[in-house]
Amino acid sequence: MIEFENNISSIIHPTAIVDKTTILGSNIKIGPYSILGPNVRIGDNCDIGNNVTICDNTIIGKNCKIFHSSSIGEIPQDLKFDGEKTKTIIGENTIIREFVTINRGTRAIGKTQVGSNVLLMASTHVAHDCLVGDNAILSNLATLGGHVEIGNWAVLGGGVLVHQFTKIGEHAFIGGGFRVVQDIPPYILAADSPLKFHGINNIGLKRRGFSLENRKLIKDVYNIFFRSANNRKMAIEVIKSRYPNDKIVKNILNFIKLSERGII
Repeated sequence: MIEFENNISSIIHPTAIVDKTTILGSNIKIGPYSILGPNVRIGDNCDIGNNVTICDNTIIGKNCKIFHSSSIGEIPQDLKFDGEKTKTIIGENTIIREFVTINRGTRAIGKTQVGSNVLLMASTHVAHDCLVGDNAILSNLATLGGHVEIGNWAVLGGGVLVHQFTKIGEHAFIGGGFRVVQDIPPYILAADSPLKFHGINNIGLKRRGFSLENRKLIKDVYNIFFRSANNRKMAIEVIKSRYPNDKIVKNILNFIKLSERGII
């Protein structure tokens, strides 16, 4: 018998298959021919379309909408995966459009996680062990390799391909159709092939309440790092001396310091 967390009935189409171990919140809708596997947990007010597959050990937060023909929590496309028990975790208020695929984690970190208020547009792919931050947007056909980390509020244009183990900083914007093989620091606009710094994400930052003063500061920091005559090591020292105590600058420098694949 399917377990409901309270007395408010949900609407499950008679052709849907829901495992007896699934836990459903209130006001759930599950469309025709959808399948929910073992140990799945669905939060309140979720709307799951037709022909959706939600696999073992997937947790989905409240108020999510999953459109038809998506696959959530299937095993990784990784030959090292050996059947270990891992999870897929989706936050609250997230929209998953048609034909999206999200693979669960491997023993490396044990989970794949997509944050809250995220929009995954049609045919995007989130591979095993990826961590996608809150309010991120992946446009149509964007593809993440394994172990990719996407910061809060980052936006990927249509068809962007992200190499495994790559990190994309918060509030970054990547133009459509480009390939990401190195880390993209916070707050910038990246485009071209090979991928390059094309200024700060000024429109996005303005929309999210960054003051003119802060946007000028971010622009100055990145002009020193990317466009000055200094090499990058020297540029970092100049930035530190000019802005010794600023939190935004510390965030940028910490991202650069922790980069393992190098900065674009």
